[in-house]
Amino acid sequence: MNRSTVSFRKALVAALLVALPPAAVAQAPKPPAATQPGAGNVLQPATREAQTLPSLAPLVESVKSAVVNVDVQARGGGLPRGMEGNPLFDRFFGGGREGGSQRREPLRQGAGSGFIIDPKGLVLTNNHVVEEAVSITIRLDDGRSFSGEVVGRDPLTDVALVRLKEKVEGLPTVKLGDSDALRVGDWVVAIGNPFGLASSVSLGIVSARAREIGASQYDEFLQTDAAINPGNSGGPLFNMKGEVVGINTAIVGGGSGIGFAVPSTLISSLLPQLQKEGSVTRAWLGVGIQDLTRDLANALKLPVNEGAILTQVMPASPASKAGLKQDDVVIAIDGRTVTSSGELTRTVALKRPGSTSTLTLFRDGKKRDVKVALGTRPDLEGVASAKQRPEDQQESSRRVGVSLQNLDARTAKQAGFTDSSGALITDVIPGSPADRAQLEPGMVVIEANRKKVESADALASIIKGAASGSTLLLRVTAPGGARNLRALRVP
Repeated sequence: MNRSTVSFRKALVAALLVALPPAAVAQAPKPPAATQPGAGNVLQPATREAQTLPSLAPLVESVKSAVVNVDVQARGGGLPRGMEGNPLFDRFFGGGREGGSQRREPLRQGAGSGFIIDPKGLVLTNNHVVEEAVSITIRLDDGRSFSGEVVGRDPLTDVALVRLKEKVEGLPTVKLGDSDALRVGDWVVAIGNPFGLASSVSLGIVSARAREIGASQYDEFLQTDAAINPGNSGGPLFNMKGEVVGINTAIVGGGSGIGFAVPSTLISSLLPQLQKEGSVTRAWLGVGIQDLTRDLANALKLPVNEGAILTQVMPASPASKAGLKQDDVVIAIDGRTVTSSGELTRTVALKRPGSTSTLTLFRDGKKRDVKVALGTRPDLEGVASAKQRPEDQQESSRRVGVSLQNLDARTAKQAGFTDSSGALITDVIPGSPADRAQLEPGMVVIEANRKKVESADALASIIKGAASGSTLLLRVTAPGGARNLRALRVP
């Protein structure tokens, strides 16, 4: 138990004692005469009604032994300049997704949650709980602890799989349920390690489904009002059958009763790749898209009001090779209805690269089917090839809140960049100087102060050497070749 947890508990006990008068502390009041022994055991009507309510105790007892604490020592600690007090969006456990090491000092200690899905010691948790981990300790509800190691992780959905290093058998487990079967209003239970208070249980309902919160292009969160706090991150969200229907992942900064969980159906689709390959490879079309609205549908003279408009078709992409065109409106893929651009992105991502899918679309007001051989999504986040960044890149990341990697020729061709060199932006911290400069993941910086940028190291050195308060003029390019200027103020 760390000092902050002890202080918190002392403060909690002190608050309770202050709230109670001395007499209340010294002696509890006697129960009403009607409920004392020998009084006929007469209960008040309200008491009788309360006794008829079902208890969640049997459900909690059946699953809580499989919920674990995840203690981590990792590179870095604390928030970068520009993120302090950011009220817009908080993540559990200090925040952040892939590329998160830039937002921490050299070493930090943290704690999250997880749950066992295999009796030999496979644990699911959040990626941001274990990213950059130097050591992982898994603590069970019965007091046992084991060393852990990362098997696989996917920053884009914030899911990670951890394995116990020691040989174990017969560990308690829970199973993944069907989050698609949930309805708004269904009861759910969260169990985790908030503020170091192990095995804490809270009850709530599903507040919304398929919620997009801007965490990544694959957002499909369950929203719940079950009380979840820092330390719950990576812990399970259960349905009333005791099945895991989500991994508690994020909260809204400054909000109350607004939490988000990765749905179990998405986790189930990623699990085989995480276990076998250690990362997730996604299929890819190579298009820019936006939602079809009612007004756009009227302008395009379409008989439908939902779908995804292709705003751009990248050269040499799977979409281009299949003959897809700008302003095509996709309404279904392999017979599954597409109601938005986000739904098309998520559906394609779950397909197998190299497989063939049939897109149902409208072109010039006429409905048609087009077969597309799906490609492999470029690794714009640098997940599969993640390596320890040089010191200059770490310093630049902490300073302005941006993660970088070199743009290689293969990635440039796949993503449709007209430039074959530069510094590819893989992550931008919300609220950071980079975010305020409107830099975004997927952009490539090709110039800084009118000088060509050949690599991530070159840009990192420029940022490191810039004077505090100065402004760097950056020229950036996006897939397809569009170029824009950005002004990055250096703190």
